[in-house]
Amino acid sequence: MTTPLDAPLDWASIVGLCGTACIIGAYAYLTLAKQTNPFLLHGTNLTGAALLTVSLLVHTNWASLVLEGFWAAIAIFGLVRAWRASASEGEQR
Repeated sequence: MTTPLDAPLDWASIVGLCGTACIIGAYAYLTLAKQTNPFLLHGTNLTGAALLTVSLLVHTNWASLVLEGFWAAIAIFGLVRAWRASASEGEQR
């Protein structure tokens, strides 16, 4: 039986680690910034979810795959809402 420490660090794992870095970075940005840019926040979360999904399609973990689906959906919702708010601000000018 292979333990996580015995698993090879292949391309899919590296992609997943990059996705993890995106999501952690977005959370840190949300927590530490005085004012956030919703496009940067949600775009980084969506990128992270996409990268983790690629990794999970190779190294399947169904619970994590479902989580990334919801994470991506929430990020897309946030991007759409930010885009609509930006568009309505442009119309008011």
